Amino acid sequence: MIAIINYGVGNLKSVKKALEFVGAEVKVTAKASEIKQAKAIILPGVGAFRVAMRNLDELKIIPLLKEEIKKGKLFLGICLGLQLLLTQSHEDGLCAGLDIVKGQVKRFNFSDDLHLKIPHMGWNTIKIKNKKEDILKGIPDNSYFYFVHSYYIEVEDKKQIMSVTDYGGEFCSAIGKDNVYGMQFHPEKSGDLGLKILDNFYKLSER
Repeated sequence: MIAIINYGVGNLKSVKKALEFVGAEVKVTAKASEIKQAKAIILPGVGAFRVAMRNLDELKIIPLLKEEIKKGKLFLGICLGLQLLLTQSHEDGLCAGLDIVKGQVKRFNFSDDLHLKIPHMGWNTIKIKNKKEDILKGIPDNSYFYFVHSYYIEVEDKKQIMSVTDYGGEFCSAIGKDNVYGMQFHPEKSGDLGLKILDNFYKLSER
């Protein structure tokens, strides 16, 4: 069973349907017992970093998530769920994150002559740097995925970067650290290739 964490800011239905489509057993939950029983955990997210961290704190599951990750349980953060993995965010002032991955969450800052809008919304390509542990198996370089975000991540360890995307300059769009993965784009909204990533994640959880 794959646990999708329900903490009030996630795109739960789309993620659940996409995982079920590739054959995974899924439970949307914030219960400690169910999270412990799961073979893998997904932390989705849409919205504000500070609100998301407050919700996780109020559910009293932050220590549990860190413990399960430390034990080696497979983990995937999607969009805001990726950003929450980092040390801190600069959204609405500094706010501490889960600190699973060392780094910062920063707002896009463009030169006016680029005429780029915030949020970065729509389809964009990823340039693959590292197909760590096969989660990007079958994904061609420069494939298109769906993005919706105003902030991006900067990780300290560049070896953790699995892909980058260009939007007024390159930013990290996917990471991998041991048993932890994160995607800035939404695989559940990215058609067949997004389903392929979720299928890869599901198959990794079955090993």
